[in-house]
Formats: sequence, structure tokens, C-alpha cells
Amino acid sequence: MMNLRTMVIGLTDDHVAKAFMRLWEHEDGTLKVWRASSNFVYRFENKGKKFFLRFSFEGAQALEQVEAELDFINYLALSHYPTIVPIRSSEGKLVERVTTSEGAYIGVVFSDAEGESLDCDQMNDSQMEAWGKSLGSLHVRSQEYEPPKEIKRKNWRDGLDHIAVALGRHPHEKEALMELDNLRIWLYSLKQSKPEYGLIHYDFQQDNIFWHTSTSQFHIIDFDDAMYHWYAMDIVAALADVLDNKERDSSRQVECFLRGYTTIFPLDKQMIEHFPKFLRFSKLYSFSRILTALEDSDLSNTPPWYTGLKLKLMTMRDEMRLGFSNPW
Repeated sequence: MMNLRTMVIGLTDDHVAKAFMRLWEHEDGTLKVWRASSNFVYRFENKGKKFFLRFSFEGAQALEQVEAELDFINYLALSHYPTIVPIRSSEGKLVERVTTSEGAYIGVVFSDAEGESLDCDQMNDSQMEAWGKSLGSLHVRSQEYEPPKEIKRKNWRDGLDHIAVALGRHPHEKEALMELDNLRIWLYSLKQSKPEYGLIHYDFQQDNIFWHTSTSQFHIIDFDDAMYHWYAMDIVAALADVLDNKERDSSRQVECFLRGYTTIFPLDKQMIEHFPKFLRFSKLYSFSRILTALEDSDLSNTPPWYTGLKLKLMTMRDEMRLGFSNPW
């Protein structure tokens, strides 16, 4: 989640997106905001086909991480995994840079993720199973993937460092700091054996998976948050909303997902027992990102969507905070 002030600046008059569009072929009048979260994402058309422009402040996302992401995506596409592919600019580049008065941005364009977006409540048992199979297939390819030596993707230690830096700016968050200490001790105690550890997607949730009825497969997007972690973390991050739903029994959905996953990729019983602790990592990581998003966010002359989004983030922050006092 980007800082709300950054979001307002980046979406003002769509000036940054329009600057990037001068670098890729497109049809006039087709550029529209699709979403803004960790990045700005716009949808546009060219020669009757749909594409997505994604960009962010250069300082918010290192160029090497974007290049690492694109290398993994291209590897997946070559291995026939159903995903999007990066599109080269008119200059033949996969990553472009735009400089404005607010600073520099880096941007990429992807092919369209065809298919239907489904909520968990809309998924039947076979779709939940297919969702698990899709993640299992990704982990099979992750184990086989050999990144170039010059590419260094972030890992769980970087995630802990990100949390620590964010909480360092909010020293009053005592329970969150204690949660970080407990997570650090626990994660460093885990073994990083190849069958259980590798490059994960980390955001394999409903807004990044698209159902193809004709193939009974999900088409996957947004590898921006990918990191080296335990594969079980990817399962928990994908099912976070399901696992954390206290209002209804979600055991059948989890069972279907894991049945699909384990037909493709092995899952150690001990890793399943660790699900609650991986969920705690997911919550604290999200909490730190929300804290960052809300920093310096008392703005005037904001767009109509601003107040509602800020209130939503503040509510999520307060709800997450309550969980840090739960015993380990």
C-alpha cells in the first residue's frame, strides 16, 4: 500500500500515466485508472487489445526488483504457466522511466489478464481446488527457477526489516514491536530446505487471479510482492481472508484448496501447523504498510474517494492492532 499523499499526487490529472503513454503505442481516449494500491495501474487499448500500465515512485520500488519480477514472469510464460507478459515500449524497453516535478517514476506495461475475477464466496469446490492447483504449479516452477546471478529478489528478512523501519517511526506501537520480536525469533528458527522454501507470489488473492471457464484454470497477475519465503506463507497469504473469517466455518474451502495444492506440490504436516504463525507475519506486514500509507495524510482539497479510503485503512489498522496482544 502506497502512502495516501503519494497516491493523490500520482492520480492528479493522470499526468504521470499520460507521460508514460507517450512511450507505448495506444489508442487515444482509452486510458483509465484501474486501481491504485502498492502501484498505480491504468488500463488502455491498442489495436483492439487491452493492456495494463503499472508505475510507482522510483524510490518506492527499486529498479532491480522490477527487473527481477519481469525475469520470473518471463520464465513462467515460457514454461506455459497462465500469466501476463511484459510488453516492450516503442524504444524496445521493458522498463521505462518518467521524471516529473514530484520526482521520478518507473513503469511497465503488461498484457491483459483475460478471465473473470471471483470472490471466495462465488467459488465452488472445484474452483477452490483449481486455485490450490494453480499455486502448487507456481511453486513447482519456483523450485526449478534459476535467476540470473545479478538479480537479487527480496526475502522474508527484507520483510522483517521493512516492518522494523515502519514501526521505528511509530515507537508507541509497543505490542506490534513485541509481535515483530516474536516473529523474528520464530522465523530464524525455521529451516530453509528446498522442498519447503523458495520464491513465492505472496499476493495470490482474488484480485490477482482470473478464472478461465474454457480451460478451468486461473490466470495470474501482479508478482510485485514476490519474495523468498516458505511456500506455506504463500498458501496463508492467499487464504488470509478465509482463514481469518470468524463469522463462518471456512474449513471446507481450505480443505478444497489444500487438496488441489497437494495434488501438485507436497506440503509438510508441520508447515500446516505453522499456518497461524505465518498468518501473524501477514497481518504485521500489512499493518506496517498501512501505517506507512497513513503517514502525513492530513490533506486538504482531496478527491472524493480520499476520505472513505483513509477511514477504511484506519479501521483496518485498529482491528489488526487488537490481534498483537494474543498469546503465541
